[in-house]
Amino acid sequence: MTYKNFPMVSKVVFGRGSFNQLGDILSPKRLNVKAPFIYIVDDVFQGNSWVTSRIPLAYDDKIYYISANEEPKTSQVDDLVEEIILNYKALPSGIIGIGGGTILDLAKAVSIMLTNEGESKNYQGWDLVKSPAIYHVGIPTISGTGAEVSRTTVLTGPEKKLGINSDFTPFDQVVLDPELTKDVPVDQWFYTGMDCYIHCIESLNGTFLNAFSKSYGEKAYDLCVELFLDNNLTEEEAQDKLMMASWHGGMSIAYSQVGVAHAMSYGLGYLLGTKHGIGNCIVFDHLEEFYPDGVKLFKKMKDKHQIKLPQGICSKLSDKEFDIMIDVALSLEPLWENALGKHWQKTITRSKLKELYLKM
Repeated sequence: MTYKNFPMVSKVVFGRGSFNQLGDILSPKRLNVKAPFIYIVDDVFQGNSWVTSRIPLAYDDKIYYISANEEPKTSQVDDLVEEIILNYKALPSGIIGIGGGTILDLAKAVSIMLTNEGESKNYQGWDLVKSPAIYHVGIPTISGTGAEVSRTTVLTGPEKKLGINSDFTPFDQVVLDPELTKDVPVDQWFYTGMDCYIHCIESLNGTFLNAFSKSYGEKAYDLCVELFLDNNLTEEEAQDKLMMASWHGGMSIAYSQVGVAHAMSYGLGYLLGTKHGIGNCIVFDHLEEFYPDGVKLFKKMKDKHQIKLPQGICSKLSDKEFDIMIDVALSLEPLWENALGKHWQKTITRSKLKELYLKM
């Protein structure tokens, strides 16, 4: 038995207001005055001086404001990389992502592709990256995805939605400042928080489970239950705890995997552009067969927070469109093996997946 030697985020700072320390964290990492820091920032913060005034710009540093309305695409990564290479005489000193999972994944992918040849679509998969990424920093402004700690960056390519899963993907530095999550809308808070909850359910019920994954998954699960079903937390306590739930939920799949909801959600995301958090919720709502206790509790959380999920999003799809979603879902073999074991294909057929998608 050979065990994987996983990398982790090598440095992390946690605390309310820790975003103020960004300049001190980055300054020793500047290679020279011609090597800028490139900030990839959710465009929701454009014009928000509470955030932008604290981004420590110097020399040729630049902020790219990126919409998170659509999840990152391989073409978007390639365009950003090309623009950076053409505009600067040296590789950047670092890439800093400030936003939710979409922005963090984009920052991770750009940092990888600045040092690896070709197109990012060629690196979608497991352990295909050959050269270390440039220094990259993740600063989450919404909690739940685990993108700040994971070894993947999920991209929609021309043929599939799949992560660049590699030892070079995790951030070198993460800044966890719960204050940055204070203005997240309630529905988005729920969807992204449920991404964390679903990570836990899929990890804790998976065939890959071991003591490492279980310890992180159980802690994240307990935090999610407290956050989404208790009424006794202050707003600040809830922000702090969800940020740590996200971290633990992301860590829970390092030595494990996600499962049915994520595999099927990738199909929705690829074909329909459904955002990851809400896509997971739409799928998970119909997975009692696979996760009976987890779905029961999910429905309780959904009712408590008066969340109404979109209905009938697959009702008008053609057979060809169903086939596209099914192909994407079936391509995620490690997820199915974790969910159902080595002989998962006996349970998960094309007709079974179509039956499930038709419920959505």
